[in-house]
Amino acid sequence: MNVLKAGALPRQHTDVAVIGGGIVGLCLAGFLAQEGRDVMLLDAGGSAASTANAGSLHVQMQSRFMRLFPERVAGFEQQLPLYPKAVEYWREFERAIGADFEMKVSGGLMIAETPDQFNFLVAKSRRERELGLSVELLERADLERIAPYLGSAALGAELCANEGKLDPLKCNAQVRAWASRMGVTIVDRCKVEKLRAASAGFTLTTALGTLAARQVAVAAGPGARALMDSAGAFLPVDAEPLHMNITEATPPLILHLVQHAERSITLKQLSTGQVVIGGGWPAKLAAGSDYPVVDPASMIGNVSLAQFMVPALASLQIIRTWAGLNSKVDGRGVLGEMPGLPGLHAAIPGDAGYTLGPLTARMVADLMTGRDPGTDMRPYSPMRLRPEELQVLISQ
Repeated sequence: MNVLKAGALPRQHTDVAVIGGGIVGLCLAGFLAQEGRDVMLLDAGGSAASTANAGSLHVQMQSRFMRLFPERVAGFEQQLPLYPKAVEYWREFERAIGADFEMKVSGGLMIAETPDQFNFLVAKSRRERELGLSVELLERADLERIAPYLGSAALGAELCANEGKLDPLKCNAQVRAWASRMGVTIVDRCKVEKLRAASAGFTLTTALGTLAARQVAVAAGPGARALMDSAGAFLPVDAEPLHMNITEATPPLILHLVQHAERSITLKQLSTGQVVIGGGWPAKLAAGSDYPVVDPASMIGNVSLAQFMVPALASLQIIRTWAGLNSKVDGRGVLGEMPGLPGLHAAIPGDAGYTLGPLTARMVADLMTGRDPGTDMRPYSPMRLRPEELQVLISQ
């Protein structure tokens, strides 16, 4: 396997440098290597998005996002058609690399407990259908039939049949092994500190030395902002520290990906029987660090809400809690070449980025190799993030 630990860079030149070893970076590096490119992937390590992900595969608009970022909903709607395609692409990708991600698409339920919450789901589902999603509304009797594990407070729900889940730890390991088999050189614990344009591409200043690359793809999540700043580019991606929990194993109980129409939560049960409880409760950034730490208040609130929604969870022990970093932009991914810097590409998938990971990596790989991604990439172009007057100048 072409995996190197910290100590020294394996070489000082590469055709393509991919920065960030999460699901997007691994997939992107592997796709480029399949095309015959010499690819080096540099990963700083730590608790980032993919390594801390809870494994949800989202399709419908998340109420949490709509509540917290109402000004970004219009932008998010432009990306919404990618989500069902992304879930289907997960299936294709799993088959193509001969892996088993323990992926199950058994549908997602967004629960309402009050008439107002249900009316919110009515309006949301109407808009989602206009945008091409397949969703339906369920009443209490429907929930008693298909989701008897829910508590008595559940009044109704929105069902999105093509939502699901996978085991992110198993998935990440298998994708990493596949990328290595494709010929990607993976360098662990190697933070890229600076990135600047050079005569024949780019120069990367890393913790292990200097690297020259003809092309660079930045898939570093929240860390992408500082890297792009160092190259003289503008990429306003922010870190959002979030909290997760997992229970001890229990017999099959929760069949769906479960969310709430008003409160932040996701629930899903892995094939191991463990229940993952997440959904956007905040974590904290450690003082003087880029890495997140658990917030005890979020643990209590998250778990309390979970057992209220699914009473059978009350008897289970929480065996682990952890924190990770979500990446926030403007509701859409940033995918493509940076304005004025040929060869420098952004690979930031957007909200629910794990769901979008392999598909958006495929799209960026196609752009980098001159292939047609099969999708209009203009809504995701970094060009939209420039001030309007700079967009005009760059386009001239």
